Amino acid sequence: MSLSNCLGEFAERDWRTGAEGTVRLALVGLGWWTTERVLPAIEAVDRCETTTLVTGSRAKGERVAADVETVSRVLDYDEFHDGVGREGYDAVYVCTPNAYHLDYAETAAGLGKAVLCEKPMEATVGRAERLVDVCEEAGVELIVGYRMQTVPAVRRARELVREGVIGEPRFVTGVNSQRLLDMFADHDQWRLDPDLTGYGTSVVDLGIYHLNTARFLLDADPVAAQASMRSDHEAFDRVPDELASVLLEFEGGVHSTCVASQNAAERTYLQVVGTEGSLRLDPAYHMDTRLRLTVGDRSLDVETPDANQMVDLFDYFAEAVLTDRDPGPDGRHGLVDMRALEAIHRSAESGERVTVDS
Repeated sequence: MSLSNCLGEFAERDWRTGAEGTVRLALVGLGWWTTERVLPAIEAVDRCETTTLVTGSRAKGERVAADVETVSRVLDYDEFHDGVGREGYDAVYVCTPNAYHLDYAETAAGLGKAVLCEKPMEATVGRAERLVDVCEEAGVELIVGYRMQTVPAVRRARELVREGVIGEPRFVTGVNSQRLLDMFADHDQWRLDPDLTGYGTSVVDLGIYHLNTARFLLDADPVAAQASMRSDHEAFDRVPDELASVLLEFEGGVHSTCVASQNAAERTYLQVVGTEGSLRLDPAYHMDTRLRLTVGDRSLDVETPDANQMVDLFDYFAEAVLTDRDPGPDGRHGLVDMRALEAIHRSAESGERVTVDS
C-alpha cells in the first residue's frame, strides 16, 4: 500500500457548525502582537469585529482606532474596570503581560463577557487558578489562546496519531527558539521581568508551544518534569532560562524533550516518533506550519490548507461564543500547562524530577 493511501478525508475546520452572528470584541492591550497580528485577523473573520480598544495610552488607542472602521470606543484601563462602554462589546481578548491577565479577565467576567486569554494564562499557578474560578463563577466562556490547536497541519497530525498511522507514540522531540533582543532591544522589557512574565522567559513564552501541542497531539497530559536551565547574557540576569532543556513524562509512558531559548537563531520543529513511523511539524510555530509523515523508509509531505493562525483562532472563539459549546482549550485545560511550567522550573532549581500537580 502506498503511503498516500494512509491519508483519508480531512475536515481541517471541523469545529464550524455554520452558526450565524457577530461577536463584538474589546481588545485589552495594544502591543505589537495586537496591532500587527490580531487586528488584521479579526477583520478577516466574518463572525468577529473589534469595537473597543483598551490601552494605557489613549493617544495610541486613538491612532490605532483611526485605521479600524468598526472601533467605536477607546478606553483607558480604569474606564474598562469601571465598566464604561460595556454595552458595546460581547467578549474580551486579553493580551497584556502575563501577570495582568487575571485583573482584566476578572473584570470581564464580572461584566458577563466571554474571555479569550493569551497563553500562558497567568504568571503563577495560583493566579491562573483564580482566573479560572472567576470565569466559572460568572458563567462566562474562557478560552486560552492556543492557536496551534486550530492549525490544519496540527489537526491533521493529531488525526494521523489517533488513526495509528505511526503506530504507538513513543517520544516527542522539539525546539523553539528566537533572538528576543533582535526583536526588542530594550533589556527592561516585560518578558525579562519575572514580576510580569512569571517563572521565567524561554519556557513560559516558547516552550509552552511544545508542551501544549504535544498534549494536543497525544491526547495526554504530563505527569512529571525534569529540566536544566542557564542564563549568561546580562539581559537575562533576572530570569533563569535564557536557555532551557526539558524532559516531560506523559500519561501512558510517552517521553517528550524540548529545548527553548530566547537567545538563539529562530528555529521551530516538533516531531512525534511512534513504533511504526513519525510525524514532523517543521517549521512548527511561527505562523507557518508544515507536516511530513514518515513510515518505514517512505516519507510524504502532507498537504494541508494554508491558514492564518490568528484568523482561525478567532473564528474558533466566535464559534464557541455563538453556540455555547464546549470550547476545547478552556481554563481547566490551561491550568495543566501552568502546573507543568511550575514543575519544570522547580525541577531546574532542585536538579530533581518533579511530579506535575493535578
